[in-house]
Amino acid sequence: MLDKLITWSRIKSPWIIHFNTGACNACDIEIVAALTPRYDMERFGVQLKGTPRHADVLVCSGPVTKQIKDRLKRIYDQMPEPKFVVAVGSCSCSGGVFDGCYSVESGIDAIIPVSAYIPGCPASPQAIIDGVVKLLATLEKKEEKR
Repeated sequence: MLDKLITWSRIKSPWIIHFNTGACNACDIEIVAALTPRYDMERFGVQLKGTPRHADVLVCSGPVTKQIKDRLKRIYDQMPEPKFVVAVGSCSCSGGVFDGCYSVESGIDAIIPVSAYIPGCPASPQAIIDGVVKLLATLEKKEEKR
C-alpha cells in the first residue's frame, strides 16, 4: 500500500532537475519558459528542484561532451529510484549539429538511459510540456497494469 502511495505521488507531482550538458542555451531558455507562469508546467505538479537527491526527472539539454560525461553520470546516480531522463532538443537526442566534433561524445542516451525524447532546435515550451505529460501518462499506465 505504501509503495502505491509513493508511486502515485511521484506521478502526480514529479520534481525535476534541469542540467545543461553543453548546449547553445536555446533549449535552456525554452525549458525555463515552460516553467514560467505563461506556460505553467506546475499545473501538472511539476516542480523544479536544485539537487538531484530530491528530483525524480532529469531534464537534459545539449550534447554530451567529454568534459561533462562524468558529471552527467554522477548526477544521474545521485537521483533516487525510480528515476527518469528527458532529452530536450536535437543535440541531447542525437548530438545534433555537434555530432562528430572532437569533444562531443553523442546524445544523452550514450551515457544514461533516456525515458523520453523531445526533438527540436530548440524544442518549444509546448513540446516540452507535451513530452513530460506523455512520460507521466505512460508511467501511470504502467502503474495501473500492476
